Amino acid sequence: MSRPVVLVTGASRGLGRGIALTLAAEGYDLAIHYASNATAAEEAVAACKAVAKSPDQRFLSVSAQLASSEQRAAMMQKVISELGHLDALVNNAGMAPRERADITEASEASFDELISVNLKGPYFLSQLAANYWLKHPGASRLAGGYKLLFVTSISAATASVNRGDYCISKAGLAMVSQLWASRLAAEGVQVLELRPGIMATDMTSGVKGKYDALIADGLVPQKRWGNPEDVGLAVKAICRGDFPFSTGDVIYLDGGFHISRL
Repeated sequence: MSRPVVLVTGASRGLGRGIALTLAAEGYDLAIHYASNATAAEEAVAACKAVAKSPDQRFLSVSAQLASSEQRAAMMQKVISELGHLDALVNNAGMAPRERADITEASEASFDELISVNLKGPYFLSQLAANYWLKHPGASRLAGGYKLLFVTSISAATASVNRGDYCISKAGLAMVSQLWASRLAAEGVQVLELRPGIMATDMTSGVKGKYDALIADGLVPQKRWGNPEDVGLAVKAICRGDFPFSTGDVIYLDGGFHISRL
Protein backbone atom coordinates (compact mmCIF):
# COMPACT_ATOMS: atom_id res chain seq x y z
CA MET A 1 0.00 0.00 0.00
CA SER A 2 1.31 3.47 -0.86
CA ARG A 3 2.21 5.92 1.88
CA PRO A 4 -0.33 8.39 3.26
CA VAL A 5 -0.17 11.91 1.85
CA VAL A 6 -0.67 14.90 4.14
CA LEU A 7 -1.03 18.51 3.01
CA VAL A 8 0.17 20.94 5.68
CA THR A 9 -0.56 24.60 5.01
CA GLY A 10 1.91 27.20 6.20
CA ALA A 11 4.56 24.50 6.49
CA SER A 12 7.57 26.51 5.41
CA ARG A 13 8.22 27.74 8.95
CA GLY A 14 6.87 27.94 12.49
CA LEU A 15 4.26 25.49 13.70
CA GLY A 16 3.69 24.18 10.18
CA ARG A 17 7.31 23.18 9.75
CA GLY A 18 7.22 21.48 13.14
CA ILE A 19 4.20 19.48 12.01
CA ALA A 20 5.87 18.58 8.72
CA LEU A 21 9.09 17.42 10.40
CA THR A 22 7.22 15.20 12.84
CA LEU A 23 5.17 13.60 10.06
CA ALA A 24 8.25 13.14 7.86
CA ALA A 25 9.92 11.21 10.66
CA GLU A 26 6.77 9.08 10.92
CA GLY A 27 7.02 8.07 7.26
CA TYR A 28 4.42 10.17 5.44
CA ASP A 29 4.60 11.85 2.06
CA LEU A 30 4.00 15.57 2.46
CA ALA A 31 2.79 18.57 0.51
CA ILE A 32 4.44 21.59 2.09
CA HIS A 33 2.39 24.70 1.38
CA TYR A 34 3.78 28.21 1.48
CA ALA A 35 2.37 31.58 0.49
CA SER A 36 5.39 33.45 -0.89
CA ASN A 37 8.67 32.43 0.77
CA ALA A 38 9.95 29.77 -1.62
CA THR A 39 13.37 29.69 0.04
CA ALA A 40 11.84 28.81 3.42
CA ALA A 41 9.70 26.13 1.77
CA GLU A 42 12.74 24.51 0.16
CA GLU A 43 14.51 24.63 3.51
CA ALA A 44 11.54 22.84 5.02
CA VAL A 45 11.66 20.21 2.27
CA ALA A 46 15.37 19.65 2.91
CA ALA A 47 14.77 19.38 6.65
CA CYS A 48 12.01 16.83 6.07
CA LYS A 49 14.27 14.75 3.82
CA ALA A 50 16.93 14.79 6.52
CA VAL A 51 14.60 13.23 9.11
CA ALA A 52 12.51 11.06 6.76
CA LYS A 53 11.87 7.50 7.78
CA SER A 54 12.47 6.26 4.23
CA PRO A 55 14.52 7.62 1.32
CA ASP A 56 11.51 6.95 -0.91
CA GLN A 57 9.31 9.53 0.81
CA ARG A 58 8.18 12.43 -1.33
CA PHE A 59 8.08 16.08 -0.25
CA LEU A 60 6.37 18.52 -2.58
CA SER A 61 6.43 22.28 -2.02
CA VAL A 62 3.29 24.02 -3.25
CA SER A 63 2.57 27.74 -3.35
CA ALA A 64 -0.85 29.35 -2.98
CA GLN A 65 -2.43 32.47 -1.58
CA LEU A 66 -5.16 30.83 0.49
CA ALA A 67 -7.47 33.81 0.05
CA SER A 68 -7.61 33.05 -3.70
CA SER A 69 -10.15 30.52 -4.94
CA GLU A 70 -8.14 29.88 -8.10
CA GLN A 71 -4.88 29.32 -6.26
CA ARG A 72 -6.48 27.00 -3.69
CA ALA A 73 -7.94 24.86 -6.46
CA ALA A 74 -4.67 24.79 -8.40
CA MET A 75 -2.77 23.72 -5.30
CA MET A 76 -5.17 20.90 -4.51
CA GLN A 77 -5.02 19.67 -8.09
CA LYS A 78 -1.21 19.72 -8.04
CA VAL A 79 -1.00 17.80 -4.76
CA ILE A 80 -3.30 15.04 -5.96
CA SER A 81 -1.81 14.80 -9.45
CA GLU A 82 1.81 14.70 -8.26
CA LEU A 83 1.44 12.74 -5.01
CA GLY A 84 -1.44 10.54 -6.17
CA HIS A 85 -3.98 11.06 -3.40
CA LEU A 86 -4.72 12.98 -0.20
CA ASP A 87 -5.27 11.41 3.20
CA ALA A 88 -5.13 14.39 5.54
CA LEU A 89 -5.30 18.15 5.42
CA VAL A 90 -3.77 20.17 8.24
CA ASN A 91 -5.08 23.74 8.06
CA ASN A 92 -2.25 25.45 9.87
CA ALA A 93 -1.50 28.58 7.83
CA GLY A 94 -2.46 31.90 9.31
CA MET A 95 -1.23 35.41 9.83
CA ALA A 96 -1.18 37.98 12.59
CA PRO A 97 -2.28 41.56 12.00
CA ARG A 98 0.37 43.59 10.21
CA GLU A 99 -0.06 46.14 12.99
CA ARG A 100 -1.60 45.61 16.40
CA ALA A 101 -4.26 48.26 16.92
CA ASP A 102 -6.91 48.84 19.55
CA ILE A 103 -10.35 47.87 18.27
CA THR A 104 -11.38 51.53 18.44
CA GLU A 105 -8.82 52.25 15.71
CA ALA A 106 -8.30 48.99 13.81
CA SER A 107 -8.82 49.16 10.06
CA GLU A 108 -11.28 47.34 7.83
CA ALA A 109 -8.39 46.47 5.52
CA SER A 110 -6.69 44.48 8.27
CA PHE A 111 -9.96 42.79 9.20
CA ASP A 112 -10.64 41.79 5.58
CA GLU A 113 -7.13 40.41 5.13
CA LEU A 114 -7.18 38.28 8.27
CA ILE A 115 -10.66 36.92 7.62
CA SER A 116 -9.67 36.02 4.04
CA VAL A 117 -6.43 34.28 4.98
CA ASN A 118 -7.21 32.79 8.39
CA LEU A 119 -10.88 31.88 7.93
CA LYS A 120 -12.15 31.89 4.37
CA GLY A 121 -9.03 30.19 3.04
CA PRO A 122 -9.12 27.08 5.25
CA TYR A 123 -12.92 26.90 5.10
CA PHE A 124 -12.93 26.54 1.33
CA LEU A 125 -9.70 24.55 1.10
CA SER A 126 -11.40 22.05 3.40
CA GLN A 127 -14.35 22.03 1.01
CA LEU A 128 -12.01 20.93 -1.79
CA ALA A 129 -10.53 18.19 0.36
CA ALA A 130 -13.94 17.04 1.59
CA ASN A 131 -15.34 16.76 -1.91
CA TYR A 132 -12.31 14.74 -2.99
CA TRP A 133 -12.77 12.38 -0.05
CA LEU A 134 -16.50 12.02 -0.68
CA LYS A 135 -15.65 10.87 -4.21
CA HIS A 136 -13.14 8.32 -2.82
CA PRO A 137 -14.89 6.78 0.21
CA GLY A 138 -12.99 4.28 2.30
CA ALA A 139 -9.72 4.85 0.45
CA SER A 140 -7.74 6.53 3.22
CA ARG A 141 -4.34 5.10 4.02
CA LEU A 142 -4.59 6.37 7.59
CA ALA A 143 -6.01 4.37 10.48
CA GLY A 144 -9.61 5.40 11.07
CA GLY A 145 -10.06 7.24 7.80
CA TYR A 146 -9.31 10.64 6.40
CA LYS A 147 -8.24 13.46 8.73
CA LEU A 148 -9.18 17.13 8.58
CA LEU A 149 -7.37 19.24 11.17
CA PHE A 150 -7.62 22.91 12.08
CA VAL A 151 -4.86 24.66 13.99
CA THR A 152 -6.56 27.58 15.71
CA SER A 153 -5.33 29.45 18.79
CA ILE A 154 -6.24 30.22 22.38
CA SER A 155 -7.29 33.53 20.79
CA ALA A 156 -10.43 31.71 19.62
CA ALA A 157 -11.73 32.17 23.17
CA THR A 158 -9.35 34.72 24.71
CA ALA A 159 -9.97 38.38 23.91
CA SER A 160 -7.05 40.60 22.90
CA VAL A 161 -8.41 44.06 22.19
CA ASN A 162 -5.32 45.08 20.20
CA ARG A 163 -5.82 42.30 17.65
CA GLY A 164 -9.54 41.76 17.48
CA ASP A 165 -9.44 40.74 13.82
CA TYR A 166 -7.11 37.85 14.66
CA CYS A 167 -9.30 36.68 17.55
CA ILE A 168 -12.42 36.78 15.39
CA SER A 169 -10.74 34.82 12.61
CA LYS A 170 -9.68 32.09 15.03
CA ALA A 171 -13.07 31.96 16.75
CA GLY A 172 -14.64 31.54 13.33
CA LEU A 173 -12.20 28.78 12.47
CA ALA A 174 -13.22 26.93 15.63
CA MET A 175 -16.78 26.88 14.31
CA VAL A 176 -15.53 25.76 10.89
CA SER A 177 -14.10 22.70 12.62
CA GLN A 178 -17.46 22.00 14.26
CA LEU A 179 -19.29 22.35 10.95
CA TRP A 180 -17.04 20.01 9.01
CA ALA A 181 -17.00 17.51 11.87
CA SER A 182 -20.79 17.42 11.85
CA ARG A 183 -20.98 17.09 8.07
CA LEU A 184 -18.26 14.45 7.64
CA ALA A 185 -18.54 12.26 10.74
CA ALA A 186 -20.58 9.60 8.95
CA GLU A 187 -18.38 9.78 5.84
CA GLY A 188 -15.18 8.36 7.29
CA VAL A 189 -13.54 11.74 7.90
CA GLN A 190 -12.31 12.68 11.35
CA VAL A 191 -12.23 16.41 12.10
CA LEU A 192 -10.39 17.89 15.07
CA GLU A 193 -9.30 21.32 16.24
CA LEU A 194 -5.87 21.85 17.74
CA ARG A 195 -5.75 24.98 19.89
CA PRO A 196 -2.17 26.07 20.64
CA GLY A 197 -1.32 28.53 23.37
CA ILE A 198 1.69 30.82 23.65
CA MET A 199 4.05 29.32 21.09
CA ALA A 200 7.67 30.16 20.34
CA THR A 201 7.59 31.10 16.65
CA ASP A 202 8.55 34.10 14.56
CA MET A 203 4.98 35.38 15.00
CA THR A 204 5.61 35.87 18.73
CA SER A 205 9.29 36.84 18.59
CA GLY A 206 8.45 40.54 18.91
CA VAL A 207 6.66 40.05 22.23
CA LYS A 208 9.00 37.48 23.75
CA GLY A 209 10.00 39.62 26.72
CA LYS A 210 6.41 40.38 27.61
CA TYR A 211 5.38 36.72 27.57
CA ASP A 212 8.54 35.49 29.29
CA ALA A 213 7.48 37.58 32.27
CA LEU A 214 3.84 36.50 32.13
CA ILE A 215 4.78 32.82 31.88
CA ALA A 216 7.18 33.17 34.82
CA ASP A 217 4.31 34.71 36.81
CA GLY A 218 2.10 31.68 36.17
CA LEU A 219 0.02 32.61 33.13
CA VAL A 220 0.84 29.15 31.77
CA PRO A 221 0.56 26.49 34.50
CA GLN A 222 3.35 24.39 32.96
CA LYS A 223 5.53 27.53 33.01
CA ARG A 224 7.03 27.24 29.55
CA TRP A 225 6.50 28.33 25.98
CA GLY A 226 4.97 25.86 23.57
CA ASN A 227 6.98 24.88 20.52
CA PRO A 228 6.31 23.53 17.03
CA GLU A 229 7.08 19.96 18.09
CA ASP A 230 4.22 20.09 20.63
CA VAL A 231 1.79 20.60 17.76
CA GLY A 232 3.57 18.10 15.51
CA LEU A 233 3.26 15.34 18.12
CA ALA A 234 -0.47 15.95 18.42
CA VAL A 235 -0.94 15.79 14.65
CA LYS A 236 1.12 12.60 14.52
CA ALA A 237 -1.03 10.95 17.18
CA ILE A 238 -4.22 11.84 15.31
CA CYS A 239 -2.91 10.64 11.96
CA ARG A 240 -1.73 7.42 13.59
CA GLY A 241 -5.27 6.75 14.76
CA ASP A 242 -4.79 7.28 18.48
CA PHE A 243 -8.16 9.07 18.89
CA PRO A 244 -10.50 6.67 17.04
CA PHE A 245 -13.77 7.70 18.73
CA SER A 246 -13.29 11.47 18.64
CA THR A 247 -14.45 14.08 16.18
CA GLY A 248 -15.33 17.74 16.53
CA ASP A 249 -13.20 17.97 19.66
CA VAL A 250 -10.83 20.72 20.73
CA ILE A 251 -7.37 19.52 21.76
CA TYR A 252 -5.62 22.18 23.80
CA LEU A 253 -1.88 22.55 23.37
CA ASP A 254 -1.41 25.41 25.79
CA GLY A 255 0.27 24.11 28.94
CA GLY A 256 -2.96 24.52 30.87
CA PHE A 257 -3.58 28.17 29.93
CA HIS A 258 -7.28 27.50 29.32
CA ILE A 259 -7.95 26.22 32.85
CA SER A 260 -10.21 28.57 34.82
CA ARG A 261 -8.38 29.32 38.06
CA LEU A 262 -8.73 31.48 41.15
